[in-house]
Amino acid sequence: MLMPKRVKRRKQFRGSMKGKALRGNKITYGEYGIVALEPAWIRSNQIEAARIAMTRHVKRGGKVWIKIFPDKPVTAKPAETRMGSGKGALEYWVAVVKPGRVLFEIAGVPEETAREALRLATHKLPVKCKVVSRADLEGGESNEN
Repeated sequence: MLMPKRVKRRKQFRGSMKGKALRGNKITYGEYGIVALEPAWIRSNQIEAARIAMTRHVKRGGKVWIKIFPDKPVTAKPAETRMGSGKGALEYWVAVVKPGRVLFEIAGVPEETAREALRLATHKLPVKCKVVSRADLEGGESNEN
């Protein structure tokens, strides 16, 4: 699982996810990518599941880039615990994703294979996503899937 090596503070506030992604909204490395269409927290195990789905489909050919990193700690209190007595223990790590953010990129494989691999990866993620090419994002947004 992805997680930071070390952090300045163990626990964080929840924050808000309003607005569109200002950074990370272009395809920079690969030819095709997955773009998030709604805001969400994506857990480290969901990122890993999507990565495995993609690399298995392309039979470890091509190259895959993960453009998000889970650097936000999420805490939870044990079940059937009374209120109070402080904040809960760290449960998992999440990446905060806003609409328009490129989550994964892929290159070095034919278009059909790349689109299918990315489609399989979107099923592992908790957000609605769109499979796009570099040309789609540089030109106007198109309604492709």
